[in-house]
Amino acid sequence: MYKILIVDDEQVEREGLQAILSKGFPSFSFMQAKNGAMAIEAARDFAPELILMDIKMPGMSGLEAVERIKAGQPRIKVVMVTAYDSFDFARQALKLGVKDYLLKPSKASEIIATIAGEIREIESERSAEEEQRKQKDTIRKMLPVVEADVVTQLLFDHVHEVHLDDMMRLLGRGMTHEAFVLLVTLGGGGSEEAFYAAVKDKMRITESGWAGAMSGRHIPLIVFRAAGISFRAQASQMVQQLLHLPFRHSGNEIFIGVGNPYELLDNIRLSYQEALISSSDTMLPSRHRFYCDLPVIDELNEALRSTLAENRLIDNIRLDRWDQVKSSVMELISVYESKGAPLVQAQQRVSEALWVASRVLLEMGIETEKPVFSMQVQEFRQLRAECDCLLEKLRNTAASHRNRMEPDVIHEIKQYIIAHSQEDISLESIAGQVNLSPYYISRMFKEQLGVNYIDFLTECRIEKAKKRMLNPKLSMKEIAYDVGYNDPNYFSKVFKKMCGVSPTDYRRAALGKKI
Repeated sequence: MYKILIVDDEQVEREGLQAILSKGFPSFSFMQAKNGAMAIEAARDFAPELILMDIKMPGMSGLEAVERIKAGQPRIKVVMVTAYDSFDFARQALKLGVKDYLLKPSKASEIIATIAGEIREIESERSAEEEQRKQKDTIRKMLPVVEADVVTQLLFDHVHEVHLDDMMRLLGRGMTHEAFVLLVTLGGGGSEEAFYAAVKDKMRITESGWAGAMSGRHIPLIVFRAAGISFRAQASQMVQQLLHLPFRHSGNEIFIGVGNPYELLDNIRLSYQEALISSSDTMLPSRHRFYCDLPVIDELNEALRSTLAENRLIDNIRLDRWDQVKSSVMELISVYESKGAPLVQAQQRVSEALWVASRVLLEMGIETEKPVFSMQVQEFRQLRAECDCLLEKLRNTAASHRNRMEPDVIHEIKQYIIAHSQEDISLESIAGQVNLSPYYISRMFKEQLGVNYIDFLTECRIEKAKKRMLNPKLSMKEIAYDVGYNDPNYFSKVFKKMCGVSPTDYRRAALGKKI
């Protein structure tokens, strides 16, 4: 039901207009006002969708009344009613947002047609606003899913050229030209899911960055640099906020490694690796450590870092390249031995490298025994033998897990994606189905099928869209929503990227062939 306010100083004019409109729109509600001042009060109390306003009235003119009403209630539509037609009137009315007017006297059919046009415009605007509200609500619900996938792609190099830029624009929140990584490691036995939810809420409320998927009691956070504060001060503030979240009250501890800031998100993986290395000793009383604070005793410590970086130790572990992992660690031992460094120092640095390896496996959902030397080694030869033994244990654990899980899991994941492709599927939701790490799933999926999970998901959606396009009764917008795209424009972009033609051109050709 719509409400219409009729304003005219002549009662006969008001009654006549209401009689005509009541007959044409019997479900509408009406109110009358005999001057501009009363119209302002009635507009406030009655809250009409539409006002029919006489221009020439004693005291306050209709144009002045409209100006004051529009100042407080800009959404109200106004149709001016006038006994004369002039350019000056039209110019003033346009400035006030009035798009239509009626000349006195007007035929009943003209009045009905004019009001019907205004109602159609109101309904169109309401429909557009409702659609926009639904889209915003959908995007709001999608953001945590998108956020975790963006972090995964940035930190673990699972980049999909069609999606990443669009997902980052969708998130937008807090983005600056420089960022760093905080890696939160949770102690076992606590309320991990509740803490993870609290972390995501903290990142959302503070608009400080993005939270990645939790895996192996690790939560990676990409934090954007804030203006007017140093990196160390910003990181320290964020660390303290995280350390005081409710998880600590359960008697468990968390530890946070802090990587260095980098100007481009393309380099954020380096900050993640630094945060991981800085978490090698989670028993520090401060409960956090900056990578830049790792002790630099001499050039040999730098040799450790350069060796790990050059040989991509972390990436090689994820990619199951254990021969290269072993080569990196043995090369590290050789550097210490050739420099005549103390054996105990070499053993400490190698222990850190082995710890990193075990942490990467844990991140992938593979639980391992802590890689601890069985004895205090007495010579470098012994160090190599002990290191070789520990690496082999890690390798065997990873292989056992891989052989046991992959064939069945890949099939299960494929079937899950096919069945639910129209939903907002993420690495986290898939991981919840098969009880594995999101990062492990992503790597395993790519290795087994040759495509990322998001590529496979996109292929499923596009194939379903092609089938729906054969039904001419479905609009392209309906098809986009049906197959899982909340933004028809984005659907069109992805479709053209995948198929080489726009959805409209594809449909035209497909229906033509069918006929």
